[in-house]
Amino acid sequence: MTADGYDISLNTDPWRFQLHLEIWLLVVALVVGYVYAVRVIGPKIAPEGNVVTRRQVVTFSLMIVLLWLSTDWPMHDIAEEYLYSVHMVQHMSLTMFVPPLALLATPEWLFRLILGDGKVRRAARFLVRPAAAALVYNLMVMVSHIPQVVNLSASNGPVHYLVHVLLVTSALILWIPVCGPAMDWRVSDGAKMIYLFAMSFVPTIPAGWLTFAEGPVYRHYDTPVRVWGVSVISDQQAAGGIMKLGGSVFMWAVIIYIFFRRFMGGFYREQSYRRDSVMPDSEVTGSDQPLTFEDVQKAFDRTRPAPENPHTSA
Repeated sequence: MTADGYDISLNTDPWRFQLHLEIWLLVVALVVGYVYAVRVIGPKIAPEGNVVTRRQVVTFSLMIVLLWLSTDWPMHDIAEEYLYSVHMVQHMSLTMFVPPLALLATPEWLFRLILGDGKVRRAARFLVRPAAAALVYNLMVMVSHIPQVVNLSASNGPVHYLVHVLLVTSALILWIPVCGPAMDWRVSDGAKMIYLFAMSFVPTIPAGWLTFAEGPVYRHYDTPVRVWGVSVISDQQAAGGIMKLGGSVFMWAVIIYIFFRRFMGGFYREQSYRRDSVMPDSEVTGSDQPLTFEDVQKAFDRTRPAPENPHTSA
């Protein structure tokens, strides 16, 4: 029995199989809902029959796989009962990977249909402004790392799922200005890079706290059952490193991708000095107009004949 009343006598085998029926129901509901939307609703309201692209279907499939792996056995159980570092990997997946994939997989018509035209849409439009989105997401991140919240959520199933729902919702708000389905809700490429760069520094605070703490921060994870032999302090330090480096590296990778796509896309093509196999007409005529026979004749008429070399005459 730990200090918070967590009985480990029934949980000495970290790898025992645990069925999470609610996760399977969630995954099935998402898949059925998506298929119904693109097969039944989409053909009726999608503009010009552009219901869904193959890339969006592949992205949705990848999102579902990541969501399932992050919330089902064994990751969910190890994260909830034994290792906070695995808990952090789970949160990284649910905030950094699953939300942007879900947004990229959602057609714009479906996104607007879900929000509607009333108060929900107006509230969402306000919350996804970069300043508001950053505040909502970072506030949720800070709250989710308060020791009392972590200890309660890790030992209470409904609270644990509520925290996950709030984290995923705040992450969706965070990512809509970057890769949301509605193009008019996105910010410019330059603003995206600044926005993500600023967001990459915020996790430094709780990450540093976890990394340099001298004792266990969360009583729930101070259990004698040590998966892979990882001590509670090493587990805590690994969680801090994952929180800092995992999110930051991913956001920096997105920044680099945006930079090269937006600002370096045509650089090498425009700066190339490789000669083409066909000389452009403008090199001969001095203009971009097509070269004609009259142009060639005029060019020959303006050319003086080469002087005869007396040494070559007989």
